[in-house]
Amino acid sequence: MYKRLFNLASGVVAEEQFENEPSNRWKEQYQQAAAWKPCADRGILKEEGIPIKSNGFLLISANGGLNQQRVAVCNAVSVASLLNATLVIPRFLYSSVWRDSSQFGDIYQEEHFINTFKNDVTIVKELPSHLKSVDLQAIGSTITDADLVKEAKPADYIKQVLPILSRNGVVHLLGFGNRLGFDPLPSQLQVWRLCYCSMLLENRLRCKCNFHALKFVPRIQKVGSVLVRRIRKYNGSRNMLDERLLGNFIQNTPSEAERAFESSSKYLALHLRFEVDMVAYSLCEFGGGQSEQKELQAYRETHFPLLLERLKRLKKRLSPTELRLLGRCPLAPEEAALILAALGFKSGTYIYLAGSDVYGGKSRMQPFTSLYPNLVTKEDLLTPDELEPFRNFSSQMAALDFIACATADVFAMTDSGSQLSSLVSGFRTYFGGGNAPTLRPNKKRIATIMLEQKTILWNNFQNRVKKMIMEDQRVRARGYGQSIYRHPRNPECMCKAR
Repeated sequence: MYKRLFNLASGVVAEEQFENEPSNRWKEQYQQAAAWKPCADRGILKEEGIPIKSNGFLLISANGGLNQQRVAVCNAVSVASLLNATLVIPRFLYSSVWRDSSQFGDIYQEEHFINTFKNDVTIVKELPSHLKSVDLQAIGSTITDADLVKEAKPADYIKQVLPILSRNGVVHLLGFGNRLGFDPLPSQLQVWRLCYCSMLLENRLRCKCNFHALKFVPRIQKVGSVLVRRIRKYNGSRNMLDERLLGNFIQNTPSEAERAFESSSKYLALHLRFEVDMVAYSLCEFGGGQSEQKELQAYRETHFPLLLERLKRLKKRLSPTELRLLGRCPLAPEEAALILAALGFKSGTYIYLAGSDVYGGKSRMQPFTSLYPNLVTKEDLLTPDELEPFRNFSSQMAALDFIACATADVFAMTDSGSQLSSLVSGFRTYFGGGNAPTLRPNKKRIATIMLEQKTILWNNFQNRVKKMIMEDQRVRARGYGQSIYRHPRNPECMCKAR
């Protein structure tokens, strides 16, 4: 794919090796980004503090991987406040997909989490003894995701969950995830005002949770700091993102042993969403011909039988080209490399690859590494002994990727819908001080540009890619319905300097 563009790009990135690199590649493009400051942890959120009498205990069992569970935990804090419930430290469900038995305390610091909310929400580590043996399902206290609408509003919880909590003294939200909206529906003015005030409070709690209450346990911070120092080639720089994610494990100055290898090294972290399940589900084509199509169809038959059943009922299916132009196709490694080249990143750029389970493996990554050979993963940078404690725990491994991406000089993603990409970009906005740029390509626009791959001039290609990225980087306050985790620039999370 894109052979002509790669020939043009290879000459450009090689030439730039011998030029002084413009610093703006590594900086936010808009100065207004620095005007927003973190302040979700300010003051007590409720004037009257925590009510003396709780309505009961709220149990949460969160599904998914690290990032889905992180969102569920913060939504749970918000729901507990809304219902005046005592929150039990959330439990993480075991998934046959993620195959990780990690619980909250294996990933996050429990005492810090509890203390962060001491003036807002009462949090305990377990149910009291008289409730531990109660069959919650039998008494009607178990509520599943199917019982709550997606993006439910505070009124939904007041109507559906609070009566059960008040009657039984305990409620279990099973499989809890993305079941709390960010903004009320403005259907009736009086109701909207009540909902709006409630959502302001709950959104502030969610920001406080995501950005201040959830700290990785010391053993993750320690190995994360080793990973970051090795990516930076032991550069001793330290910023607010480092401090928040790595605590005291990141050093202000390198040790004597490290100083021998010291050389200042900026790095770009790339979250390349090109796993086989995502590629197969998309129904797109990626230049592999019939063998690729047969392989992906076999994968769909095994893993996505319901998708194939739905396709049979369609009168007309969209073609792979139509899907691509609608922005429904994952960006391939080749496209990611061309975007970086168009933005002016030179061939020697140090790139950290998060995840690394790329469909097609090394052969698929070969065009990328031909342009950018300094591509590394955590498996490259950490020794087997350093990785061993995390190897059978995908969420803990994902925590290391989260750290490496959030603390990068530049973070690039290929799929803005990914939870990791959303949470990392939000974290960088919140703690980055206007110095943590994120590159978020628009898949529709990339597809349109790539239609001209056989004729487009490199300068034209470069200008259109730059314009696309810069338009996304414009500093905006969070829009209606947008995730507060991804878009923290709003009064509930951040304060804007005047």
